[in-house]
Amino acid sequence: MARVYNFNAGPAALPLPVLEKAQAEMLDIAGSGMSVMELSHRSKDFQAIIDAAEAGVRKLLGVSDDYAVLFMQGGASLQFASIPMNLRRPGKSADFVDTGSWASKAIKEAKVTGGVNVVWSGKEESYMRTPKPEELNFSADAEYVHICSNETIGGIRFPEFPKTNVPLIADMSSEIMSRAIDVNQFGMIYAGAQKNIGPSGLALVIIRKDLIERTPENVPIFLRYKTHADEGSLYNTPNTWGIYIVKLITDWMESIGGIAGMQKINEGKAGKLYSVLDSSNFWKAPADKASRSIMNVVWRLPSEELEAKFVSEAKNAGMIGLKGHRSVGGIRASIYNAVPVEAIDALIAFMKDFESKNG
Repeated sequence: MARVYNFNAGPAALPLPVLEKAQAEMLDIAGSGMSVMELSHRSKDFQAIIDAAEAGVRKLLGVSDDYAVLFMQGGASLQFASIPMNLRRPGKSADFVDTGSWASKAIKEAKVTGGVNVVWSGKEESYMRTPKPEELNFSADAEYVHICSNETIGGIRFPEFPKTNVPLIADMSSEIMSRAIDVNQFGMIYAGAQKNIGPSGLALVIIRKDLIERTPENVPIFLRYKTHADEGSLYNTPNTWGIYIVKLITDWMESIGGIAGMQKINEGKAGKLYSVLDSSNFWKAPADKASRSIMNVVWRLPSEELEAKFVSEAKNAGMIGLKGHRSVGGIRASIYNAVPVEAIDALIAFMKDFESKNG
C-alpha cells in the first residue's frame, strides 16, 4: 500500500528517512544482535543512544550546561501537574496565559495544588489570537509564568515570546524545533514528542538547573525533576524506542540545515497554504493573521456538510487527518517538520479542484 500524506495533529508524521533507518536497524542496533526495544537501558549500547539524543537536542536548540535535558514519560499532560508541584513553592502562586485548550488544561491542573493567576485569556474571543505584549501584566511575586507557545486546536502561536522578570515556562509540544528560539529566555521548555521530534509516549523537558532545586520535600520522588536529572533520565526504565527515534530525528534535522533550515521550509509550507486560504471567500481562516501558526493551519468551509465532504474526498485522494478537532470542527492541516513540501502541494491542488467543483 502506498504511503499517504499525513496531516494528523499527533501522533503525527515522522520523517521517511528516519523510518527507513529505524526499519533497517529494527533487528540489530549497532551490532548488538538485538532491537533497540530489547536493549537494557543500563547497557553501554543504550547509554550511547541516549547520550547522542541529548547531544542532538543541545546542539540544535543551543542548550547550555545551565540546563538539564530530560526524557520523561507521561507526555506534556503529566508536566501540567509536575510543574506546579516542583516549581511553585508553598503559599506561592504562578501566572498563566490562557490561549486555548492546552493552556486551559495546564491551568486546570495547576489549580488542583495551589494558586493560579490567569493574567490574560482569549476565551471570550474564541481563542483566535495570542495577546499583545502590552496586554500582559504579570505579577511581581509570581513563581513563574506559563504559556502554551502554539495552540494545536486553534492554530495560533506567539510570534514573539513574552518578556518576564520571573522564569518563563513554555509548553512547546506542537512547535518544538520548528523555528529558532533563544532557550536562555526560558526557565523551562517542555514538549510531548509525538508531533515534531518522535513517537508518542515521550516528553522532552529542558529545565534550568537552579529551578530544579526549588522542589518541596513533599513532592513524590518520581515526580521530582531532580530525580531524573541526577539519574540522566534513567531513574526508571525509559521509553527506549522513543529516545532512539529522537536521536534519529536530530540527526535528520542536522542533515537538512538544522533549525534554521527547518524554519525556512516550515514558513514556506505555511505561506503556500495560507495564500490559498486568503485567495477566496470559499475558505475562512479564523485565526488572527498576526498569531497564525505555521504548524497547525485551521479553516472553515461554507457549511459543515461541505467540510465533511472535503475530509472524505481528501482521504480518498490519499490525505488523512484533515478533520478539525472535535471541540471546534472545521478543517485542520497539521504541517509539522516531517510533513514534506510535496504534501502541501498535493493538498493545495486538491483544494483548488474542490473549490472549482463546490464553490
